[in-house]
Amino acid sequence: MLLIYNLIQITAGLLLLPVLLPLVLFTPKYRWVTLQRLGLRLKKISAGPDRRQPVIWVHALSVGEVSSSRALVRRLRREYPHGELLFSASTRSGREYAERVLADDVDRIIPFPLDFLLSVEAFLRTFEPDLFVLVETDLWPNLLAGLRRHQVKAVLVNGRVSEQSFRSYKRFAWFFAPLFNSFSSLAMQAGADVARMKELGVGDERLRCLGNLKYGILDEPADIGKTCENLPPEINEDHRIWVAGSTHRGEEEIVLRAYKKLLDAYPDLYLILAPRNIERADEVADLAGQEGLVPARRSEGKTGGDLLLLDTLGELAGLYEYCEFAFIGGSLVEERGHNPLEAAVFARPVIFGPHMEDFSEIADDLVSCGGAVSVADESAMVGVLGGWLADPRLKVQAGTGGARLVAERSGTTEKHLALIQKLLAERNADED
Repeated sequence: MLLIYNLIQITAGLLLLPVLLPLVLFTPKYRWVTLQRLGLRLKKISAGPDRRQPVIWVHALSVGEVSSSRALVRRLRREYPHGELLFSASTRSGREYAERVLADDVDRIIPFPLDFLLSVEAFLRTFEPDLFVLVETDLWPNLLAGLRRHQVKAVLVNGRVSEQSFRSYKRFAWFFAPLFNSFSSLAMQAGADVARMKELGVGDERLRCLGNLKYGILDEPADIGKTCENLPPEINEDHRIWVAGSTHRGEEEIVLRAYKKLLDAYPDLYLILAPRNIERADEVADLAGQEGLVPARRSEGKTGGDLLLLDTLGELAGLYEYCEFAFIGGSLVEERGHNPLEAAVFARPVIFGPHMEDFSEIADDLVSCGGAVSVADESAMVGVLGGWLADPRLKVQAGTGGARLVAERSGTTEKHLALIQKLLAERNADED
């Protein structure tokens, strides 16, 4: 399997080289990061000869996975104050977010290697990790093979296998089964994930069901508010705040129309609209204008306006503390939803659409306990939010139910930490 993978990789590389090489060589922002991801010039950011022990490398795919790992990373920092914590993310947005929220908790944020044999080897020789922690799923054959060669234990945390992914894994089991069996342990979110892994041929001895790390947000709730400094002046006793977070194209129109209708009955309502991709801020501002609404831009330091357009990174989670209720984006359109716990942790009730596939277990739990309501369209959105605005007791009751749920689910961070401690102890025993 690995031989075929590398042959395909080499063939594709030779075909694309004439296109990619000029782009990399003549574009500074690509040149430096590409050289590092190839395993070159890593000495400047390596730990050096006086490195501390153990060396733990945590890797996440993008913003969502980085967010899921925050409580675990901070717990690792406290448990191993003299250890070396490395963190990487595959996407640029993930790395930028990690630099913002994890800079004080890790020793260094490193690039993630391109999955070439020599690149992977350079990374492993430079950083010499004792344990590799993969958050959710971002599988790279050469990296996993390299970890085995260097006798570095690998653990998958917060593992999840959606129905769609499961079908793909089964169809190409010859490729994926060896990758999953490269891990010393796989900590899955739910029993259904464990069952699917067993069907894929992963042995019982490797599998654990430790819950969803996204519930770990409750383990350190006081830190969430710190992600937003210099609160917008609109957050005051004169306004009741509605945060619509991580919205995607096709959702802002619905939110803005619902907001206009609610404003007629509740003029003290104030919307904070946070598109998932801040590059769409101009587009979203135009949509607000089409509805006759004047947005204030957070990035420009503007105040007032009919709503606040949150076009900055890393502040959304902190603003949920100050809202009356929240809409969780990526759910009215087929974008698989985002994390509703960031609002529920503050006892804020949430609404979301029918597309919460990436958070299906959490969404179902919140709806069952009354902490969330699933809405299908603008009319349903206006009805639910209007009910909470008309009777604040209903809003408080819903928010309390959600907060109670996440409190009951807390402790997942400690379970994952215990597994990591066990694997590090086993590695030390093997070396002795």
